[in-house]
Amino acid sequence: MRFAVSLLMFICVASTIGTVLEQSRAASQYIDQFGPFWFELFDKFSIWHIYNSWWFLLIMAFLVASTSVCLIRNAPKMLRDAMSFRDYVRASSLRAFPQRAEFDSAASVPAATESVRKLLKRLGYAVREREDNDAVLLAAKKGSANRLGYILAHTALIVICIGGLLDSELPIRLQVWLGGKQPIFDNMLISQVPDSGRLSPHNPSFRSSMLVPEGGRANSAVVMVNDGALVQPIPFTLTLKKFIIDYYSTGMPSRFASEVEVQDPDTGKSFEQTIEVNEPLRYKGVTVYQSSFDDGGSTVQLQGYPLRGTDATPFKLAGTVGKASETGADMPPSMHDVRVDVTALRPINVEDLSGGTPKPATNFSQDVASVAGSAAGKKNEHLRNVGPAVEFRLVDASGQAHEFRNYMLPVVLDGVPVFLAGVRNNAGEPYRYVRLPVDADNSVAEFMRLRALLADPQARKEAAQRFADKNAPRGVDKQPLETAAERALQTFSEGGLQAVANFLQSNTPPGDLERAADIVVRLIGSSVAELRNIERERAGLPALATSGEGGEQAAVWSRVAVAALSDLSLYPSPVFFTLADFKQVQASVFQVSRTPGKKAVYLGCLLLILGVFSMFYIRDRRVWVWITPAGESGSAVQAAMTSQRRTLDFQREFERFKQALLRLKQ
Repeated sequence: MRFAVSLLMFICVASTIGTVLEQSRAASQYIDQFGPFWFELFDKFSIWHIYNSWWFLLIMAFLVASTSVCLIRNAPKMLRDAMSFRDYVRASSLRAFPQRAEFDSAASVPAATESVRKLLKRLGYAVREREDNDAVLLAAKKGSANRLGYILAHTALIVICIGGLLDSELPIRLQVWLGGKQPIFDNMLISQVPDSGRLSPHNPSFRSSMLVPEGGRANSAVVMVNDGALVQPIPFTLTLKKFIIDYYSTGMPSRFASEVEVQDPDTGKSFEQTIEVNEPLRYKGVTVYQSSFDDGGSTVQLQGYPLRGTDATPFKLAGTVGKASETGADMPPSMHDVRVDVTALRPINVEDLSGGTPKPATNFSQDVASVAGSAAGKKNEHLRNVGPAVEFRLVDASGQAHEFRNYMLPVVLDGVPVFLAGVRNNAGEPYRYVRLPVDADNSVAEFMRLRALLADPQARKEAAQRFADKNAPRGVDKQPLETAAERALQTFSEGGLQAVANFLQSNTPPGDLERAADIVVRLIGSSVAELRNIERERAGLPALATSGEGGEQAAVWSRVAVAALSDLSLYPSPVFFTLADFKQVQASVFQVSRTPGKKAVYLGCLLLILGVFSMFYIRDRRVWVWITPAGESGSAVQAAMTSQRRTLDFQREFERFKQALLRLKQ
């Protein structure tokens, strides 16, 4: 039993870990949280699924077996002892009790016996009488239910553990180990799953998940078993008529619920109900909880801009969340071997933009920075919705993939409206963001035309000529300045500011490096401004102001454009996509479960409460009174009282009993 108590402590520690640490999350989340080394170590103990780990279930099973053996061995003895009056005590033995009393009474043995019996019954004792020749023994007891407390507490522990085992993955795993069930590891439709991958509709216990899009229906859920899955049919069909989501003023979800229709195939009847958090659907022994929500196949319209070559002609791409998009013949040549997988549509995005710098909220990564490394800001409590965003993955012919997140609307950062375009290599990394300047139409069209001109040698040469004409001193040959500007633009177009830095480090003395870098950056900024003027002339747009507020705005736009053009040299995509339009289709994620062990746990908790109450608040007290003849017609009375816990309350109770007993001799 001491070993079982030690195991119970292990269960308490494991339950604490399972409560504090989020369970059943993606492995990448735990790797980010603990690091690869500790992840590998903790993974051996399956603390990500601690309630279904083999060692936890083994401890639970051993605890049930150990406590059951203990209960079987000791419960009969405890019951016999609780029912026994222990009327075998001899008169001489009473003198050994610490709490005892003796006196002589003038009453006869029968009269004294009757008086003592009435006193004991008045005090709430059950009394049994035994005659021994002329003497009489009154054996009394009260609080024998105290022993039931031990039995109830141990029974409660067994019942609770059995309930936990019933509601764990043990029944499912037993079907996999012994019943021939084989989890499915490949992507396939539920209708294509073989019988070996399907559980019985009468499966006694399961916890599963089910995703139902708006207007869709489902009568099967998915049970995850390690990295595989089993299909669990449910005894009714669930149709999601409408998904409801409300938001706080900050844009954070405040409530989400599902209006569903339940159809019973056995009776043909149907009814409607709203499922939301803490208000599940219970029907035919199955409980359906509102777990979360997801995308149900929303459609998006993307507008793409080439990032390679001199072409800036935009193109359209239609996509569906969760599916690969078909690339047509109108795509740029760089997109012919690239697959676009739209992974998510987020109509609501809450971001902290206080101080002019964003900090992602729950839907964003924890770090927002440009590809060039510019910090995106620190988090504070000022949140607001910055509009829709689309997430997609580009997979090239070699299978290499990158993930992207682009916003539909511009945001103001550092006083400048920009589009944020995020990129990361995998789901375990935070997004790194490029800031693209916005034109007068709140689009990136002008910036993309500028990018295309930067890739055109003739346009670079013309921009360098204009720069030299404006900045070369009068009477001095402007050709060297023009050549320097053209060469700087060429280096910048090939690799951004990093390529310029590499060139300067290779061709400039260390002492002159800082001054040269400042000159070249100014030269590139002015040349890009001339390139923008050329772009606006070709697009039929008015010339930019060169002074005043308009001139300052043009200078700021050019500085942001230079940073964006530099960042795009590291952008791992041949095109840039913006979200042009979308049609959202919501889906509800339900947790579907059948948990017969829940009632066992409730029963065990009730038994535990009764057992603990009985053990701590019911005291077992026993009284023995020997009445023997004394003198011609009198009697001698010897009494003793005992209890399992001899507390101060027990001592006071004995003193009251003793005084009441002594009053009987008068």
